[in-house]
Amino acid sequence: MKKHLILTAIILALAAINALAQTPEPAPVPAPSQTPAQVPAQTPEQTPAKTPTPAQPGHEYSPLVEKKVNYKNWSLVNVRTDQPEDLRDLMKGHRLVMIVYFAPWCGNWRNEAPIAAKLYEKYKEQGFQVIGVSEYASKADVKAFFGESGPPYPVVSESESRDDRDKTPHFGYRQLTDDKRKWGSPWNIFLDPSKVNASGDVLTEKAWVVNGELIEDEVDKWIAERLEPSN
Repeated sequence: MKKHLILTAIILALAAINALAQTPEPAPVPAPSQTPAQVPAQTPEQTPAKTPTPAQPGHEYSPLVEKKVNYKNWSLVNVRTDQPEDLRDLMKGHRLVMIVYFAPWCGNWRNEAPIAAKLYEKYKEQGFQVIGVSEYASKADVKAFFGESGPPYPVVSESESRDDRDKTPHFGYRQLTDDKRKWGSPWNIFLDPSKVNASGDVLTEKAWVVNGELIEDEVDKWIAERLEPSN
């Protein structure tokens, strides 16, 4: 009888030990999430870059390409003298002419204006001429843009109201040359006076144009090549 009791006690003890061995350990308590005060602050290098504001418009650079344009002669009023100027007359005595259409209120024109003046000063002694054609602004606004000294090259006015946008020759030329911009300022066209038609409305069927801002290095090189002395 005693042996039976001892055996029973041993079996119960082993069962208890086995039950304790199989009991799972308690899961670790997750650490509390960080509060906003605990989140490390971003360093200046990690801070996302700020998006440019509308007051700082981007550039609209465009390559110099030859396009069919059917460019016509014109007679427009000079903003300085208030006298009409004929394009053929303005081209006389020059080897290469850049005509730039611009709106004085346009940010992209403000980007290009110093480049146009720089190219004019650099090459004018070699026969290079720049002619500005103002669009969609009053003559007073154009004069204010250039200041008391006035423009360094001839500037004429083709339109004085934004309502005239779709009615101007400028708009028509841009459609022919695939310029998808709304206002097309600046828009540049280059003419070789020795190759334009001596009479008639159309000066040239094809011309080199820039549907946007000049790429200075590209245009500078292109002008220099065309103004090289002929052998």
